[in-house]
Amino acid sequence: MIFSSFRRACQVALLAASSALAFASCSDKNDTAQALPYIGERDVRPRADGGPADTIFAAIPSFTLTDQDGKTITNQTFAGKVYVADFFFATCPSICPKMQSEMLRVYEQFKGNPQVLFLSHTIDPAHDSIPVLRDYAQRLGIQDASRWHFATAPHDTIFSLAQRYMTAAQKDSGVPGGYAHSGTFALIDSERHIRGVYDGMVKEEVDRLIKELPVLLQEEAAKQKKAP
Repeated sequence: MIFSSFRRACQVALLAASSALAFASCSDKNDTAQALPYIGERDVRPRADGGPADTIFAAIPSFTLTDQDGKTITNQTFAGKVYVADFFFATCPSICPKMQSEMLRVYEQFKGNPQVLFLSHTIDPAHDSIPVLRDYAQRLGIQDASRWHFATAPHDTIFSLAQRYMTAAQKDSGVPGGYAHSGTFALIDSERHIRGVYDGMVKEEVDRLIKELPVLLQEEAAKQKKAP
């Protein structure tokens, strides 16, 4: 059975996502219906000039990972792009095959768009070496690591990042495969903010991701036009 702490972590992530979506739907009533919400922790910062406080949404923190080609990838790898992130492990006997099948469906939809990247983090770095990750990617039909990175890092790094992507992952000897994790897909914008959270085990949720990703791309294109 999955530990109660893991269940609580999943519940916290779902509640946080629901709260952020509710906040966005209330506060953005008069904005375009095409705008995606910002999701995650908010930091209210007083302004030096005494004006209304600024609300800053937390961004995905800086990271250093290694992908299936043995290349170092960082936040800069995704600069100016949007990407979809998830967490898995190669020997997962439960939710991972379904998750990666759904992620592959998203990839196939957008593989012709170089503005869209994918990032899958292994939560079992001891087993999932670079050759294992390369084989895993190739068995999915992914030949271009620059478009879909299957990445590894020490456990502490991966588990910490999972929390920031609003998913849950931990070692659990009581479940098949020895790891418990949720099937969250996170949609990240070019400024490292979470703009969508989806259940990768539910086809309708992944369909929603496929519909919302072009909305984010339109926003990013408009942002580029406004840039000096």
